[in-house]
Amino acid sequence: MSDVLEYKCPCCGGAIQFDSRRQKMKCPYCDTEFEMDTLRQFEEEALEEDRDPQWQAENVYQSQEQMENEDGSFVSYVCESCGGEIIAERSMAAGSCPYCGNPVIIPKQFEGMLRPDLVIPFKLDQRQAEEKLREHLKGKALLPRMFREENHIKEVRGMYVPFWLYDGDVHAELRCRATRVRTWTQGDYRYTETQHFLVSRGGDLSFDYVPADGSEKMADELMDSIEPFRYEEAVDFQTAYLSGYLADRYDLSAKDCAPRANERMRESTKHAFLNTISGYTTVMPEHTDIRLRQGRITYALLPVWILNTNYKGDSYTFAMNGQTGKLVGNLPADKGKALVIGGGVCTAVTLLVFLLLMMLL
Repeated sequence: MSDVLEYKCPCCGGAIQFDSRRQKMKCPYCDTEFEMDTLRQFEEEALEEDRDPQWQAENVYQSQEQMENEDGSFVSYVCESCGGEIIAERSMAAGSCPYCGNPVIIPKQFEGMLRPDLVIPFKLDQRQAEEKLREHLKGKALLPRMFREENHIKEVRGMYVPFWLYDGDVHAELRCRATRVRTWTQGDYRYTETQHFLVSRGGDLSFDYVPADGSEKMADELMDSIEPFRYEEAVDFQTAYLSGYLADRYDLSAKDCAPRANERMRESTKHAFLNTISGYTTVMPEHTDIRLRQGRITYALLPVWILNTNYKGDSYTFAMNGQTGKLVGNLPADKGKALVIGGGVCTAVTLLVFLLLMMLL
C-alpha cells in the first residue's frame, strides 16, 4: 500500500476533491462529478485494516501509548502525481503537495484504531468562508489594513479537526438555600421581610456527543466557541471527504480529553437543575452530588475554517464552523488609527465647546 492516497479522475486523470456545495467528489479539470458511495470500494481497497465503529476506552488509550512511542516529529512522503517530497508533521492526515498542489491523504493515519467513526462534511466552501470573514471585518475602524487585504483573507484554510464525542448518564442531587424577599412601606417606616427556604432537586440526565477536541494545536476555548455542530448530519467516515482539505489525526487521547467532557456534563447538569427553581429572590447552591457514568466514546472529524496570522509579534486566530458558518476570533487595533481618531474626537469636542462659549458671550 502506498504511503500517500490520491483520488484520480478516471476521465482525465486529474486530482478530484470533495465539493462542499454539491456534497460530491468533483474533478476541477473536466467537471466530472462522483457520488460518495462510488468511492467507498476504492477506499476499502486502499486501507488494509478496519475496526468496529464503536470505540472502547481501553483500546483508545492503548493507541495513544503506541503513538507516544513513535520517534521524530516530522515524516516525509512522496507525491504520486509529481514525485515531489512532502515534509509534514507526524500527525498530518491530509494536506496538499507543495509542488503540484494536488490533495493527498495519508492512509496509515486511519488504519485500525486510528480510523474515525464519523465525519461531518464541509457545508461552506472557500468562497463562502472568505465572504463571511470579510463581513466580520466590516465596520472595524481600528483594524490594521493588512487584515482587510484580499490576499490575506484568501489564506483561510479548511481543516478537519479531530474530536472525541462522549456519551454519558448523570445522576444528580442538588440542595440550595433560597430566599424570598418582600418590602413595603407603612407610615414613616419601610419594612423588609425575608423568608428562607431549603430547595432540593434530584434526577437523571443523559448526554450524547459531548465534544472535546483532540488536537493539541487547537485552542480549546476557540473550538468550544464555534459550537454547536449538527451531529445528525454526520456520516460514516470516508477518506474521500478529506480530499482538498487539511486534516490531522488526534494527538490527545480520549483519556486526556475526558476531564473536559466530564466537567461540561457536570456544569450542564447543575445549570439544568438550577433552571427548574423559580419564584425566589436568591438561590445559592449549598451542596451538589453529581455522579457520572461514562458510555460510548466516538472519534469524529469536524469541519473548521482556520486563519492564523501574526501582527507585531502577536498571533491572531480566526475559526469558523465549516458546517454552520459561526465565526469567532480576536482582532488587533491599529494604534496609529486610534490616535488619529482620538485626536479628531478631541478636536471636534474642543471646537463645539468653543462655539457654545461664543454663543453665550
